[in-house]
Amino acid sequence: MTDNNSPPGSPKVNPDHISEANSLAKDDSSLENIVRRFQDSMSLGKRHKFWETQPVGQFKDVGDTSLPEGPIELPTLLSEVKQEPYNLPSQYEWTTCDMDSEETCNEVYNLLKNNYVEDDENMFRFNYSKEFLRWALRPPGYYKSWHIGVRAKTSKKLVAFITGVPARIRVRDEVVKMAEINFLCVHKKLRTKRLAPVMIKEVTRRVHLENIWQAAYTAGVVLPTPITTCQYWHRSLNPKKLIDVGFSRLGPRMTMSRTIKLYKLLDQPVTPGFRKMELRDVPAVTRLLRQYLSQFVVSPDFDENDVEHWLLPTEDVVDSYLVESPKTHDITDFCSFYTLPSSILGNQNYSILKAAYSYYNVSSKTPLLQLMNDALIVAKKKDFDVFNALDVMHNDSFLKELKFGPGDGQLHYYLYNYRIRNALRTSELGLVLL
Repeated sequence: MTDNNSPPGSPKVNPDHISEANSLAKDDSSLENIVRRFQDSMSLGKRHKFWETQPVGQFKDVGDTSLPEGPIELPTLLSEVKQEPYNLPSQYEWTTCDMDSEETCNEVYNLLKNNYVEDDENMFRFNYSKEFLRWALRPPGYYKSWHIGVRAKTSKKLVAFITGVPARIRVRDEVVKMAEINFLCVHKKLRTKRLAPVMIKEVTRRVHLENIWQAAYTAGVVLPTPITTCQYWHRSLNPKKLIDVGFSRLGPRMTMSRTIKLYKLLDQPVTPGFRKMELRDVPAVTRLLRQYLSQFVVSPDFDENDVEHWLLPTEDVVDSYLVESPKTHDITDFCSFYTLPSSILGNQNYSILKAAYSYYNVSSKTPLLQLMNDALIVAKKKDFDVFNALDVMHNDSFLKELKFGPGDGQLHYYLYNYRIRNALRTSELGLVLL
């Protein structure tokens, strides 16, 4: 339910956009325009043969308001779901990856570290830590059978990987059980073997066996058909390093010292009662988050178990802070970010770019701008080099003001076997997928 080697947004800032941040043409990223440009650039023979066989929104249907919202295909009887795994090419075999096993976790980590998403210039590659992978793949109610690997039969080497985790996602007024599909990775030397479609069909089969018929996923490429298209924005925390490694470059008429001064932050958060989230805060954060997310067309339906898993701080995985009113001790605001470093390829001085990614943020009493500025301050104190955010939810309201610059990649969101009649504005999306 995702596509091979599809970067989830470029991990690199587009320096040419920085000075144009205030004049970004929103019209250009409308779904109809993206689809039209995509179709103009593709010959008929090259269009997505695989995806045209799947229950997903099709390009030909964009703009057709007569189609109903909701499931595209109805569930079948569980007894009619294929019971045997799909056939792989003869030299490969399926394996279930037990993320509790240190050995297997190491194998998955190394496969992704060496073969997963790179930017267009092959300067950076995502480097998910083992702790992050365990967090991402073992939420409440997860299925081990959805952590799917492919091994070479003779060497037993892990050469491909795809995962699903269960989620409840609300679409308008309907809460739908879904799988979130992620980490589709095929070894670089096997990209011509057409493993990805078989892996997508296999994870779909295993999801269906649990009586779940919908899924959510993201990709950096246009497939049939995005429900919305988001942009990554980047805020320099360590501008000298970012420029040294080629992540960004000096702006016109800017010196290094002026650039460092431009991005300088205060030493401490300014909001009274701003502190790290603790286990005792889970009920209050859940209430705050549920109320906030209810305004978006698509968002997760979090309960306290979900909030404890996804948002309770875990070192080098996820950071969460809140504002506790000094007078009433009510929890009024919340912000969070997760840790996703990138390997820096071919640089003699640096090997890792430490990046924070904005996760879920709720502002009720503290202005969002101030709350996110405090998040930048704590991220800087924790030695992050850059703070990244998608233009989803209300993020657009602080990006330019807090000196974020637009990146050079787009992130497309998709639902499998669920039609949304009209593409969403990014501000109508309340879902962040890792």
